[in-house]
Amino acid sequence: MSGDALSHDPAELRKRIDTTKAHPARVYDVFLGGKDNYPVDRAAAAAALAANPRGYLDVRHNRDFLRRAVTRLAQDDGIRQFLDIGTGLPTQENVHQIAQRINPDSRVVYVDNDPVVLAHARALLNSGPEGATDYIDADLKSPGQILEAAAKTLDFDQPVALVLVAVLHFVEDAEAYPIVRELVEALPSGSRLVLSHLTEDLNAENIRAVQRTFTERGFTFVLRTKGEVERFLTDNGLELDDPGVVPAHHWRPDGAAPVPGQPDASYLASLDDIEKVRYRDINDVTDADINVYAVTGRKA
Repeated sequence: MSGDALSHDPAELRKRIDTTKAHPARVYDVFLGGKDNYPVDRAAAAAALAANPRGYLDVRHNRDFLRRAVTRLAQDDGIRQFLDIGTGLPTQENVHQIAQRINPDSRVVYVDNDPVVLAHARALLNSGPEGATDYIDADLKSPGQILEAAAKTLDFDQPVALVLVAVLHFVEDAEAYPIVRELVEALPSGSRLVLSHLTEDLNAENIRAVQRTFTERGFTFVLRTKGEVERFLTDNGLELDDPGVVPAHHWRPDGAAPVPGQPDASYLASLDDIEKVRYRDINDVTDADINVYAVTGRKA
C-alpha cells in the first residue's frame, strides 16, 4: 500500500488538509519542535501549554517511552516486526530507525490517516537495505483494513509489536476496546503491545484543563484510569511486562532522554513559550508533571 500512498497527487492531498481545524498529529508535532503544522495547530498547542505550562513533558516523555520500549523489544526480546498505528509526523528516532539500528532486518509498518503525515511519508520509508518499511493511509477505526495491508510487509506467523502510543485517548470506549481486541487477535504468540495513554489519575487538575482546550476544538479526548488502561491488555489475555502500568517516566528509565542543543540566549529570549518547548531539557521531570501511563505486554 505504500506505493498507492505515495502516488497521491499533491493537489488532492492539499484538498484533504483542513487548515481551519487543529489535528492531534500536528499539535503533537508542535510540541516536538516540528515544522509540519499550521497556525490553528500552534494555537491549540499554545492553549494547552497555557492550561498546563509543564504539559510538554507529557508529550516528550511519551516519545521517550516509545524509544525505550522499541529498544528493549528489539534488543532484549528480538522483536523484528512493528506495526505502529497513529504514527504522527516523521521526527527524530522513528520506530524503524531505532529497530533497524539494533536489528537491520527489522520490518516496520506505519499507519496514519492525516494527509499531512501522508505527504511526508517518504521520510518514514527510508529503510535500511536489509529491512523494510511501509506506510498505510488508514484510520485506527478500520483495523481490518490495516491488518490486510500490513500483511503485505509483515509476517503474521512471526511475533509483531503492535504500537498504540498516545492514540487511544482519541477514541471512545465503544470503539476503542473492540478495535484493540481485533488487532491483538490477529497477532501470533510472542507478540507485544506497546501502549501509552493520558489519564486524570495522576495530576487531575492539570490534565482536565488541557482536556478542555482540546474538546473545545472538537477533539475526542478520553482520559482513562489505570484500570481502564490495563484492560486493553488483560481483556485480551496479554501478560503485563514489568513494571506494569506506570507513569511514562517511570517505565524502565535509562537516563538517556535526548537533550536538545541550546541556541543563542538572545534568540531563545525572542521566542514565544510554545517555540521554546523544543529546547527544554525533560530530565527535570517530577511526578507532578506527568499524566501519561505507559505499559507493554506479551501475547502468550
